[in-house]
Amino acid sequence: MRIDELPIDGQVKAILREQGIVELFPPQEEAIRAGVLEGRNLVLASPTASGKTLVAILCAMKHVLEKGGKVLYLTPLRALANEKYEEFKRFEAVRKPNGDHVRVAISTGDYDSPELELASADIIITTNEKADSILRHKPPWVRQVSLVVADEVHLLTFPDRGPTLEVVLARMRQVNPGVQVLALSATVSNAGELAEWLDASMVDTDWRPVKLKEGVLYRGEVWFKDGEVLDLGPDGANRPLHALIDRTLRLGGQALIFVGTRRRAVSMAKKLANFVEERLSNALRGLLARVADEVLSLGEKTRLSELLAELVRHGVAFHHAGLSGPHRRLIEREFRSGHIKVLTATPTLAYGVNLPARTVVIYDYRRYEPGYGYYDMSVLDYKQMVGRAGRPRYDEVGEAVILARTEEEQEFLMRAYVEAEPERIWSKLASERTVRPHVLASIAAGYARTEKELWDFFSKTFYAHQYGLGTMRFVVKKALSFLEEKGMVIRDREGLRATRFGERVSELYVDPETAVIIRDALTGPGPRELTDLSFLHLIAHTPDMWPKLRPYRRELEELAAFLDEHEGELFFAPPDPELDAIGFEEFLGELKVARALKAWIEEEPEDAIMREFDVQPGDLYRLVEAGRWLLYASRELALLFGRKDAAVKLTVLMKRVEHGVREELLPLVSLKGVGRVRARLLYASGFRTLDDLRKAPVEELLKVPGIGPKLALSIKEQLGARITEEDLKAVKREEWVQKSLLEYSSGQG
Repeated sequence: MRIDELPIDGQVKAILREQGIVELFPPQEEAIRAGVLEGRNLVLASPTASGKTLVAILCAMKHVLEKGGKVLYLTPLRALANEKYEEFKRFEAVRKPNGDHVRVAISTGDYDSPELELASADIIITTNEKADSILRHKPPWVRQVSLVVADEVHLLTFPDRGPTLEVVLARMRQVNPGVQVLALSATVSNAGELAEWLDASMVDTDWRPVKLKEGVLYRGEVWFKDGEVLDLGPDGANRPLHALIDRTLRLGGQALIFVGTRRRAVSMAKKLANFVEERLSNALRGLLARVADEVLSLGEKTRLSELLAELVRHGVAFHHAGLSGPHRRLIEREFRSGHIKVLTATPTLAYGVNLPARTVVIYDYRRYEPGYGYYDMSVLDYKQMVGRAGRPRYDEVGEAVILARTEEEQEFLMRAYVEAEPERIWSKLASERTVRPHVLASIAAGYARTEKELWDFFSKTFYAHQYGLGTMRFVVKKALSFLEEKGMVIRDREGLRATRFGERVSELYVDPETAVIIRDALTGPGPRELTDLSFLHLIAHTPDMWPKLRPYRRELEELAAFLDEHEGELFFAPPDPELDAIGFEEFLGELKVARALKAWIEEEPEDAIMREFDVQPGDLYRLVEAGRWLLYASRELALLFGRKDAAVKLTVLMKRVEHGVREELLPLVSLKGVGRVRARLLYASGFRTLDDLRKAPVEELLKVPGIGPKLALSIKEQLGARITEEDLKAVKREEWVQKSLLEYSSGQG
């Protein structure tokens, strides 16, 4: 079926033709024939790169242009939301019947907002958690949503992400009974059951645009599922991975290697660096040198960023959650463009952005979870990883291999993964802690005013569809009892009603247990001495603080000594180590989190924090993000319970955590482009206030290390200062100097 034959607006067809899309893939054609453009609910289960997003685009444009509807596109990750936003942005050139352009918006941040500005957007890209938060605030525009697209819907089976997606889908169908649902999934064993739950048609196919060959690599041979055996030559027996990479590079491809841990991702990249560099052209080496310089220019320089830059020069990189966001995006960009030839990654990449490679290698099939130990990965995980093999429009075939160490393991891997079917999707909704915030949200937002209305809502979840309402009813009752006991929900003659405390907790998007801990701390007697550490440990003590920093054995003695010295500053007494050794260790872990955040706001360099607390930039970013949000929630609860003194302290501390600075730098870091390092350099150069910057000539700003011509002008513009002829001359002189230095360093001068 050709694009021209579709019943969609000609403007949309023109944009698709510009992108080289003239004919539908078989799964796309099946989706059209299943009635997806006529408003039929659909579960589209197919492999990566089989064109699921195009079906979502066609449906979205149909709703916006012909039905005057609004589209909500749900993703599990912010990175994926950003990727989809860029894909949909291309269609902002399309005009609606009223003459206005289609407007695409993305919303992934602040959870305490009804996002009223989204009322003017036609297509909204968001994460599952942000959508859940929006529904708790009940903005009027939600009722205009006529299409919900749920991307990666197979993640329903994951305990950390599935329940939120499940509730959002059930809630959207409750709010807008006529809403169309398009669920995009990897191939799973029970797609039909998912379709039954959503009252949907189903397209379930294993078709791919690039043929996939799956096999097991053992010694010098790859045994493929179709019976073919690939001999990697004489070097293959001793260094099978190197031999496979050599073959991939000679064929003009790239390799993506999945390993079990961050540490393995880094060590594997280091081992392969020289081997890969020997196979690069001189032109590519020159390009990668410039990319390496870009790596070093992003954020503070750390040992990790220096290592990453060095590996990039060799045509190799690693990708894991410990990298900062800018570094991850840069590596993704350069791998996608074909410049980085080998990428080692942890399995999280398989569920994130789309990075196809000619060859995918699964080096480790065992996973390690702190506190749980080792376990075998699921077939669904395996399928997600091998689905990255084969670059559409570049490769005729993609090869995915899993590495075996013994002959017995070779047979096991072939049977357990290569020839196996992915597991069924199972709902993970029915635990009290998981259900509790959704019960509160149902009552606080007015979706349910009686127990019967609660049962009615939860009876429409995927869990109830799979297991019936019996177990769910028991869990909901326990959650309701907790909420009543803690003063978040009360019963009156009309049924169930949230207190102001319960309403605010639901809006703040924190775990009710977190809110109780914060409330009790703020309204109780408090510590003998109230300090920054008091509040940082308070938020570290809550279940919402993530990631947790587990103390290593070598750290326990020092943390215990720190506890002895600062116990008078804490809201909570530690467990007795003799009676509760595990609880005491967890308490020390909370202190470790608090100390890491304290080091951050005291402006310790990132590299020093990473070394001292054994965290990486990505972990530090997540700690800061969680800390900022929990301090905001604490501030809001302090105001609710009349603790204005605490609210003032929490406001300042929240801003310090957000920017990683001492209090005197807060005015300076409020400027765009001025982070913690530049702010301190400005302060040290005598620019203590915004007024100092406003009055200063640009020539003086350019003398401060890290302040270039563009930033100097930006600072003046942000402050509303007049830019003089002398300022512009100073900028031109500085630009000429920088250009001359660049030409000299590159050998052109």
